[in-house]
Amino acid sequence: MQVINQWHQYDTAAEVADEVRVQILNSAEKAIAERGSFKLVLAGGSTPEKIYQQLVGAKTDWSKWMIYYGDERCLPADDKDRNSIMASNALLSKVAIPATNIFTMPTELGAIEAAVSYREAIADVDQFDMVLLGMGEDGHTASLFPGHKNTSEETVHEVYNSPKPPSDRISLSAKTLANTRQCFFIVTGASKVDPVKQWKQGVDLPVATIEPAAGVDIYIDSAAIS
Repeated sequence: MQVINQWHQYDTAAEVADEVRVQILNSAEKAIAERGSFKLVLAGGSTPEKIYQQLVGAKTDWSKWMIYYGDERCLPADDKDRNSIMASNALLSKVAIPATNIFTMPTELGAIEAAVSYREAIADVDQFDMVLLGMGEDGHTASLFPGHKNTSEETVHEVYNSPKPPSDRISLSAKTLANTRQCFFIVTGASKVDPVKQWKQGVDLPVATIEPAAGVDIYIDSAAIS
């Protein structure tokens, strides 16, 4: 399948964050009007964190937002290094999204139990409205790492031997992440120059395995493009 990559370049990470914030709110408005809810998959990382902080105070029907996660580390439920704690501190604790609409990955239970639980949590999702993803310096996205073999038909993977600590995690699969109306990659910083170059050259990286029917939109700052 040939996926169309749309590259959107901005001078700074702050400009990337601001534009993605606008796009999220536009998508939320459209999804709520057309389908009655907005199903959003959150990413970890510093630029997504800025986006979440900027969403606080936005005019939107928060009661219709449904929040999911692309991946999570197997850490205690209140650990500051969890994506869920970052998202809660930046956004979720400050807006009126019902707790029942926030689907946290229960990785404090360990990878096996957490993956089983999250497969059940997303079983009723026909399609996400938007998936937010980042990219690591090795071309990984969510917790899909180079060299790791995953069962292609799984919706949620248990992840062991992560090259970045902690070693145990869970992640939505490439297939699940691609089941979305819109997929945004948020790529900022000079450390991303090499994987961006490889991605454009068609190197087999985890970021390239996310293949939504509508293609992907990559929001990138000048520092990440040589």
